[in-house]
Amino acid sequence: MTHNGIPLVFVDLETTGATAATDRITEIGIVEVSADGVSEWSSLVNPGVPISSFIERLTGISNAMVAHAPTFDELAEEVLARLQGRLFVAHNARFDYGFLRSEFKRAGVDFRATVLCTVKLSRKLFPQHFKHSLDTLIERYELSVAGRHRALADAQLIHQFWQRIHRDLPHETIAEAVTLLTAQPVVPPQLDAGMVEEMPQNHGAYIFYGEGDAPLFVGKSSNVRKRVLAHFAAPADASLCAQIRRVDWVECAGPVGALLQEAALLRKLQPEHNRPAQRSDADLCAWHLAEQAPGRFVPELVFAGEADFAHAENLYGLFSSPKEAHKRLQDLARAHHLCPAVLGLEKVAPGAPCSAHEAGRCLGACVGKEAVSMHSARLMAALVKLKTLPWPFPGAALLLEGEEGYVREAHVIDGWCYLGTARSEAEIQALLDGAQPRFERDTYKILSKFVERMQVVG
Repeated sequence: MTHNGIPLVFVDLETTGATAATDRITEIGIVEVSADGVSEWSSLVNPGVPISSFIERLTGISNAMVAHAPTFDELAEEVLARLQGRLFVAHNARFDYGFLRSEFKRAGVDFRATVLCTVKLSRKLFPQHFKHSLDTLIERYELSVAGRHRALADAQLIHQFWQRIHRDLPHETIAEAVTLLTAQPVVPPQLDAGMVEEMPQNHGAYIFYGEGDAPLFVGKSSNVRKRVLAHFAAPADASLCAQIRRVDWVECAGPVGALLQEAALLRKLQPEHNRPAQRSDADLCAWHLAEQAPGRFVPELVFAGEADFAHAENLYGLFSSPKEAHKRLQDLARAHHLCPAVLGLEKVAPGAPCSAHEAGRCLGACVGKEAVSMHSARLMAALVKLKTLPWPFPGAALLLEGEEGYVREAHVIDGWCYLGTARSEAEIQALLDGAQPRFERDTYKILSKFVERMQVVG
């Protein structure tokens, strides 16, 4: 059953992992539907890289099974002939289409197709249902299962789903949904619409460049393509989009990598249209509690050039400037009825009341009504949410990230400094050998949220 006379291909792949840029195809299954009828084709593929035990358990495809299989290069011509000029249908299509695009690109072929995702089609046609995974569709529509997580068997299941919805729903309803889901995205006229095919549909950071390759904007998303297209379609971004001459991106294995890449790009490029949040760390400072006398703790402002912010104890804040640090301390003093004179925010003669005491907003540490030790205890309690976390490891650490339990990237961290992202032990060692760590506030704020997921290098 074709779509408005257009031949269809129902496609499924098995792969060595979840990332098209670094993983490889191990099996291809295709069900072709045209006016001439239905035909099926499949082949194992030698990926040229080892298949992990996790993937072997999931798919049943072992290294021994693919050892003598053809490579994708050897299959490329035949696969292209079966896919070209047809509506490409797959379940979670961005995965299968993305892998095939990457493999064809390595083979020197610019493969493009109109793509229909049956996950999105199921959601569109049956919004009353919450789940739309292939296993859910198998159960819901009692599809005939020849085998799961093998390419041709799963392609057959997608074809069965297509046949079933055509029995249950009017043809016009399905045709309208397919037309909507396969509509071409809106792209600014000065850009090549073909670039949309290149953009990843997973985690990453993206950059808009203007005339002369001037950086305009940096962002991040769990779906780079979707987020970039949202910019193109948003009336509020019309002025920005009119200036874009090039779009670039960095694909990541997960949300932490996207955050780190965005922070690094903001700092490096200083793009024009981002809010002035790309702070320079030239004036990076923090409050340090110094014990001037037994029980008397007062805040002293220290700068990143004067103290080891990665390892120092009793640091509070991380502020971009002394002005920001003093304002935050003044706010805390008002909120907690602390004495601005004792805090060094106001100069008064010894034993004289501060302005806050005269206004009833100080408990009297300045005039001896409150014990200095009690004032110090209340100060520590007021600052507790601003306390920085000293680097908890004796050396560098790794923050691993991937999908479905399959690690694809290791972010290398030392003293809260992001050294880079690696995909092998050799790359990890290269980052450690070439490291020139520099403490940065934005990176610290990202990484300190994920410290429990880190592990020491070694």
